Amino acid sequence: MRNNKLLFQQLNEKLDKLTGLQHLIVPPTGWIKAIRNGIGMSMEQLGKKLSITKQAVMDMERREKEGAITIKSMQEIAKAMDMKFIYGFVPNAGSLEQMIERRALEIATKIVQRTSTTMKLEDQVNTKERIEKAIKERAAEIINKTPKILWD
Repeated sequence: MRNNKLLFQQLNEKLDKLTGLQHLIVPPTGWIKAIRNGIGMSMEQLGKKLSITKQAVMDMERREKEGAITIKSMQEIAKAMDMKFIYGFVPNAGSLEQMIERRALEIATKIVQRTSTTMKLEDQVNTKERIEKAIKERAAEIINKTPKILWD
């Protein structure tokens, strides 16, 4: 099994808590401006809390909207607005385990199909059921070993 199974499980649990956020829509103006306007804080007021100018606040809001702002800046802005900035990753597959399973199945399918093609050329055709079973078995082997090749 995985060498770091406990670490994997803990990480999977943390990411699982973020799963509900994967469809969260960022406000068109960006979070900083939306929240600042929502709580009735002016650029000058936010700038004063951050010890920067109104123009610098405007620049930060623009950079956030463009995706060019740093995590550190977002943390400082959140703190100035009495909030906490949180970031994370959410697997498209739902969980890390599902992500690994999907990738292992893809690799196993390629391996088994390649072998099956070679066998056909040698007049040794396998049944569909046998091929599916071979794919599942090969995927299980890949998952148990979790080789780095999984991500090539």
